[in-house]
Amino acid sequence: MMQRWSADTLHWKGLARRYEKELMHAVETVFADAPPRQLQTPGGKTMSAAMTNSGDYGWVSDRKGYRYETKDPLSGRPWPTLPNVFHVLAEQAAAAAGYPDFRPDVALINQYQPGTAMGLHQDRDEADFTQPIVSISLGLPVIFLWGGLQRRDKPEQHLLEHGDVLVWGGADRLRFHGVKKLAKGTHPLCGQQRINITLRRAR
Repeated sequence: MMQRWSADTLHWKGLARRYEKELMHAVETVFADAPPRQLQTPGGKTMSAAMTNSGDYGWVSDRKGYRYETKDPLSGRPWPTLPNVFHVLAEQAAAAAGYPDFRPDVALINQYQPGTAMGLHQDRDEADFTQPIVSISLGLPVIFLWGGLQRRDKPEQHLLEHGDVLVWGGADRLRFHGVKKLAKGTHPLCGQQRINITLRRAR
C-alpha cells in the first residue's frame, strides 16, 4: 500500500518484504567486508546507531566533519560494491514516487539495537539535492520523526515497519528527520535489531 505524506514524499508499506531474504543476505555480505561502527560527530560525541556503507562512496563522520569518502577509513579499501537488489528496489520506489532518473551511488546502512535512536538531522552532504533519498526498513518497527525545514519545527510521528520503503525529495528533500529510541523485541528474520538502508546519489 502506498501513502503520500506530501506531493514529494511516498511511504510504500511492505514493498521490501518480497526481497527480504536477498536484502538481509546483501546486508550481511557488506557487514563482513565493512563492519558497522559507531562514528564520532565533529563535536566529539559518539553516535548511537552503528553504520557502514556500500557503493562508490561512503558517508563518514569524525572530528574533521561530515563527508563522503571513496574508501573505508577502517580498512583503507574501497567500500563494498552496491548490491544489485539495493539498486532494483531503490529505483523502483523512486520511480513510483516521481523520481524516474534516480541512480544511487551509495547505500548508508544503519544498525539499530534496542535503546538506540537517531536525532533530528538533514541529509545535506550530497552534491545534488534534486536527487531523492530512498530509505528501506528491515527488522524491528520504529517511530520515524518527520520534521520541517527548520530544526525547531515540531515533527510528525510515523510508524515504519519491516519492509517499508520511504522516498522523499523535491521540496521535502532537506526536511529534518530522525527516529525515536528503538523498543525491545525480536524480529523472525532480523533478530533484535532494525536495519535501515538509505540510498543516495552522493556525486
